[in-house]
Amino acid sequence: MELKEQRYVAQTGWISMSADIFLFAVKYWAGIISGSIALIADAWDTLTDCFSALIVVVGGKLANKPADHEHPYGHGRAEHITAMAIGVVLAILSYNFIVSAWHKFVAHEAVDFGCAAFIVTFISIVCKQLLARYELRVFRRTQSPTIKANSWNHQTDVFASAMLLAGITLGRYVWWMDALMAFLIACMIGYTSYGILAQQVKALLGGKIDPQLAGDIAETVIEAVGYDVHIHNFHLHDYGRHRELSCHIMLPPTMALADVHAVCSKVETTLADRFGIIATVHPEPLVPCTPYEPDA
Repeated sequence: MELKEQRYVAQTGWISMSADIFLFAVKYWAGIISGSIALIADAWDTLTDCFSALIVVVGGKLANKPADHEHPYGHGRAEHITAMAIGVVLAILSYNFIVSAWHKFVAHEAVDFGCAAFIVTFISIVCKQLLARYELRVFRRTQSPTIKANSWNHQTDVFASAMLLAGITLGRYVWWMDALMAFLIACMIGYTSYGILAQQVKALLGGKIDPQLAGDIAETVIEAVGYDVHIHNFHLHDYGRHRELSCHIMLPPTMALADVHAVCSKVETTLADRFGIIATVHPEPLVPCTPYEPDA
């Protein structure tokens, strides 16, 4: 990530934190005066978003640290780790909401939300939607997984607040509406947590190379070399901002060692220039043997 984009990510984090602190204050105030556990829980969820935004800032700086002796592949995976931290926080929050909602339901507690709760929740929906859209644009520009995770978090808050707004409207008629809203908000947060954690764990554990990327690599290599070297056996290692690829190519067994080295180097240079991938190419003899004619 370039320095300008790194500052863009940091700026996004600070904007998000400022908005979340404001929303936490007004939601918590509205929850206290109305006695709504759902609104108070939503306020703490918003404050957690503030911590998530702080992780965005810290994670972005860590991810852009250059490679060193202890981390020869750079620090790009720091963003995956910070995104997982967001997922874990959301999972804990989801559990606490479910427990609180159950206690309120068992206690048979009703809530008189009042006008303040309605206005504050509506303001939260507007602010969170704007934040989600803004951070999605930032993700498209920077490809930061933490920014994407935080954008999902804001979008989930929009849905949760919309549900809460409906619950506030119906709360005067149904005594258990506050407990129900708290439970539904907890389930949505838990689902978001699962999505974030599943994606980041998959990225850290690694998986098969995307078939579209493999096809693009093969076409690019053939075009660069001038003939089909049957590139195969891809193993892509993703370190966030740094990607390494090992692969095999097939060359005529009668080709001189210097020519083999030249072809492998050309493939590696092409992949670095075209895809930003550091490649290690292993040559194999082409079977059955075919005559090799060097370029004139």
